Amino acid sequence: MKKFLMAASAAFLACGPVMAADLIVADPVVAPVVAAGGWYLRGHIGMSNQRLGSLEHERMNMVELHEFVDDGSFDSAPIGGIGIGYQFNDWLRTDATVEYRGKADFQALDRYGHTEPGGAVWDGTNDYDASKSEWLFMTNAYVDLGDYYGIVPYVGAGIGASRNTISGFRDINVPTQGVAYADSDSTWNFAWALHAGLGYKATDRLTIDFGYSYVDLGDAQTGNIKTYDNSVTNSPMKFNDITSHDFKFGVRYLLQ
Repeated sequence: MKKFLMAASAAFLACGPVMAADLIVADPVVAPVVAAGGWYLRGHIGMSNQRLGSLEHERMNMVELHEFVDDGSFDSAPIGGIGIGYQFNDWLRTDATVEYRGKADFQALDRYGHTEPGGAVWDGTNDYDASKSEWLFMTNAYVDLGDYYGIVPYVGAGIGASRNTISGFRDINVPTQGVAYADSDSTWNFAWALHAGLGYKATDRLTIDFGYSYVDLGDAQTGNIKTYDNSVTNSPMKFNDITSHDFKFGVRYLLQ
């Protein structure tokens, strides 16, 4: 019995350090937290698809009959912009941008006349053409709608100001062989926009952006309209309610 107790005591003393070591639990390794926010730079290029609400001039109301044969439309034009923004967290960010919107050609056609006992008599037409461009300054806010294997859909809105310029305005009246023109003129307008798009996270810092924006650019006008020989000067032609559907490709680069 004495030999058994001595053997058991020796076995316990041999196993004791091992059991004590097994009871020691190492501190868990905590992965460093990577901040989702930070300043970023952005840039984009794209194309505009613009619309005109109405073309207006005081002389259109001075004739008995007047109607537009072609209400007027703008051709598509290139756009490009840069900006700086801040990512607050995984879902909210904001930025300020400046954008140049290239010259978009404009065409419209109307006719005017009077009535006689036999019906309407059309006295002449006006074939209008011009170009329009803008500088657009916007402050925008966006909500990112989740990360789907690196693809992040988003929506947003913005407000700002647009400097709208009408240049190269011409009015050609073929039936009467009349020609008029106007100098360039620029006007500042309140502008607003709605945004939607997809961002693709190419790296931790670089995001490729495919975006759409609906932009309300306000109004624009020409300089005073003059006949080709400067013998008659009339008030400017007004371009009311200019809007655009923009499609853009861009990049965002996180600075930290």
